[in-house]
Amino acid sequence: MKSKRYARVDQKRCVSCGACARECPKAAIFVWKGCYAKTDQDKCVGCGKCAKACPADCITIEEREER
Repeated sequence: MKSKRYARVDQKRCVSCGACARECPKAAIFVWKGCYAKTDQDKCVGCGKCAKACPADCITIEEREER
């Protein structure tokens, strides 16, 4: 079962430093092609460690929409 929360990256503000990826305990966030961070929604548990580590403050923890 997926977590009710997930990390969302504002790709325009991301500086692709990788701090978020180093902090993620589930390897759910990564820097894509050296451009910006992306979240693997299937792995993300919404713990917020990536958001706290982000120096650009471009990661927010959001509630998943129920379908």
